[in-house]
Amino acid sequence: MKVTFFGTTTLLFDDGKDQILFDVHFTRPSLGKYIFGSEGTDTKIAEELLKKHPMDRLRAIFISHSHHDHVMDMPFVASKTGARVYGSVSALNVARGGDIPEEQLTEFKAGETYEVGGYSITVLKSLHSKPTILNNDLGQTIDSPLRQPARLRDYKEGGSFDFYVKTGNKSYLIRPSFNYMEGQLDGYEADVLFLGVAGLAKADAQTEKKFFEETIENVKPDLVIPLHWDNFFSPLEKPVTGMPKLVEHTEVVFFKLAKYCEEHDINCLVQIPRTSIEIP
Repeated sequence: MKVTFFGTTTLLFDDGKDQILFDVHFTRPSLGKYIFGSEGTDTKIAEELLKKHPMDRLRAIFISHSHHDHVMDMPFVASKTGARVYGSVSALNVARGGDIPEEQLTEFKAGETYEVGGYSITVLKSLHSKPTILNNDLGQTIDSPLRQPARLRDYKEGGSFDFYVKTGNKSYLIRPSFNYMEGQLDGYEADVLFLGVAGLAKADAQTEKKFFEETIENVKPDLVIPLHWDNFFSPLEKPVTGMPKLVEHTEVVFFKLAKYCEEHDINCLVQIPRTSIEIP
């Protein structure tokens, strides 16, 4: 399996025959734009990434939740590739705002499994990380088509979801947010765990312990790859950095995660945005 990481939580799976995209975020407006302005897809960077990482076999796009850093560029990619979009009502209203036809949209349900090419993808109900000054809209929905340019605060969370992916003899668990639901992942063991870690640095010892128990300990992966650690207010044309210090201390996040994996004899890999890895 070839997995390409575009930053934040955007992952492209490619088994050599079919491609699946989880979240779509290429346009990374500044923090000032987030607070004061409105924005649309940066077609220049989006076209560049599609050229360097062709998605000519893209069968589906799955959206974990509908904040801008997960869904903003989905209408552009769906229009370019014709891939079917799977998401919540809120995510589909982002697609409708980009004039994606209804026959290309599927509202998914937590607990349901979708067969796409050689992939079996189960949608799991999840929890977003705790509210911050930048995202205090948890549980709010996007109730009508959202057209660009839009204020970034118009991208309401709309519910959060994880994805359990099985293909061939491998399994993958994608957990975009730093949070847990007790017992939610019971029975979902995976070879590779993609784990959202934004918030881990500031977590107290008890929260950290419980988070690791409910995710890594439960899933029993051979490999953990952190997600949502990079600064998504910095363009993908610039050198990658960790989250702003005001929000997170990424070096502490990596230390805590690496220490846990070391103590439990689990491989841990930090994948840099715009790179691909091969998982045998």
